[in-house]
Amino acid sequence: MRDNRPPYWRQRRALEGLGAGPEVAGASLIAPPRRPARPGRFFTVHLGFSAPDTESARELAVGYAEALSLLRPELALAASALSPAEAWQRAERLFCGAVGPDGERCVDVAGHPGFHHAPGPGGLGWGDGDQPEGID
Repeated sequence: MRDNRPPYWRQRRALEGLGAGPEVAGASLIAPPRRPARPGRFFTVHLGFSAPDTESARELAVGYAEALSLLRPELALAASALSPAEAWQRAERLFCGAVGPDGERCVDVAGHPGFHHAPGPGGLGWGDGDQPEGID
């Protein structure tokens, strides 16, 4: 290396040569955006697959959604739904989605018995659970 000057030394020397002071020479030439960025919107992806009946289709759909959530943690499992290909208006939820005390959502399948469970290993459980009758 011949010297330790930054890679943009030519630009800075040109600005200084044109009469710009050192405070302008080090400033960025790109202005920040005038408009704020748009907030994120919710989108849905539809995956088509075949299954012999509704029960096996539900099991496959739950498996696909859980596998995708492992690959892409930002996916919202509670928003997953299943519907026949020709009747998207008849979509049914795949996961419970009940809101817990800390704002997390239950990731068990819809209509599950017992406690609700937060995502992740060892996730928080809440609710009435499957406590036997007569025990307080």
